[in-house]
Amino acid sequence: MMSKNNSPETEKVQQTEKYASACLIFNPVAGRGNPERDLELIKSILEPEMELDIQLTSKEVSATQLAREALERDAKLVIASGGDGTVSAVADALINSNVPLAVIPRGTANAFSVSLAIPTNMEAACQAILDGVTRVISTARCNGKPMLLLAGIGLEAETIAKADRTAKNRLGILAYILAAINQLRDLKSFEARLEREDEVISFSAVGVTIANVAPPTSILAQGPASLVPDDEFLDVTIFAPVTVLNAIAASYHLLQTAFSGTPTERNDIGYLRVKKALINTDPPQKVVVDGEVIGTTPVFVETIPKSLIVMIPQSQAAAPVEKLDGLPDLTIEPKENHNLSNSDSEYPES
Repeated sequence: MMSKNNSPETEKVQQTEKYASACLIFNPVAGRGNPERDLELIKSILEPEMELDIQLTSKEVSATQLAREALERDAKLVIASGGDGTVSAVADALINSNVPLAVIPRGTANAFSVSLAIPTNMEAACQAILDGVTRVISTARCNGKPMLLLAGIGLEAETIAKADRTAKNRLGILAYILAAINQLRDLKSFEARLEREDEVISFSAVGVTIANVAPPTSILAQGPASLVPDDEFLDVTIFAPVTVLNAIAASYHLLQTAFSGTPTERNDIGYLRVKKALINTDPPQKVVVDGEVIGTTPVFVETIPKSLIVMIPQSQAAAPVEKLDGLPDLTIEPKENHNLSNSDSEYPES
């Protein structure tokens, strides 16, 4: 269900809807699996239930372009199969549209899927597309690029940059862990200046992370401990330990806060919320957005509230806040010219 201005409605979860067709945007170089076998598995589950328009990404044709072309063909559902970069690129075309995004994760981290409890097993992810519900979440832009997950400045970006494609293909998520350990050995602070709507904040840090949503394993985003996918804010975590030992302790602390849901209380970690912010650093720092290094600071980030419809498993649907259907002799009528206040109400005498 969409609003008249063609942007997603504000309801968090919609009812189940069956789709007779979908455009599948498949990245053949994502992850470590066999792409031909992966595609055949997806087809074997989905094609008996829906007509698939299968489009493969390439060096010449991006996932964003394929998603835009799918919209031009009046696609009712677009499925992204790849890593977080592929999902973000497809979402770029679907933001503020009527068309839901479904995900079959095949990347290294699959952080977006983990954040929204979309199965990382391909068979289960396909079944979630067939049986799932839709949820409206917020997105953001960082230096004009779509941001579903987070933007990392400094430590996060350096870690991603060091985990090259060869290492990720060989080691999977372990490539990120080894890259993070190596980066901690070369811990360097920088000066940062964050400008938001009503103030300017200056500080020293080794990493700054601006998150829309993030799984617990994205520890540098876990200052506030709980990230809400459908609010109108971005959560900024400032990571500022001054020694390697402190950085290791702070990292472990953030992992604990993520799983406990308790915000950090360490003096070398800060967090705040913004709707939009301009961040600059001295010296300039690498910037990563949704797993892809995009350049260096400065960065401008801005939230796009409730702007993307995402297919999620039925088990993740929020419990309804009201249920009246089925009650005997039920009638619901609009009130006319009545205000609910003590002065207008008549109470029986005691």
